[in-house]
Amino acid sequence: MITYALAFALVCFGLGLILNLWRLILGPTVADRVLALDTMVVNVIAIIVLYGIQTGLGINFEAAMLFAMTGFVGTVAFCKFLLRGSVIE
Repeated sequence: MITYALAFALVCFGLGLILNLWRLILGPTVADRVLALDTMVVNVIAIIVLYGIQTGLGINFEAAMLFAMTGFVGTVAFCKFLLRGSVIE
């Protein structure tokens, strides 16, 4: 039963990733593109964690944590660039 649940969750997050990619490409404003990219990071983290549960390897959780930190810093830096015009003051 857990195999089917994991497969269903992977398909759902994969579909969400594709829809976020569509919004990233066709977003009318830059803010929409930033939000789509941030949501893509969340979906990729979920896919990595689900794959880690499916395979039983613990290294995937560490990879998900590193990806989360990188995505957060990237989102904050890009938002700061949009608001102020520079990242480093």
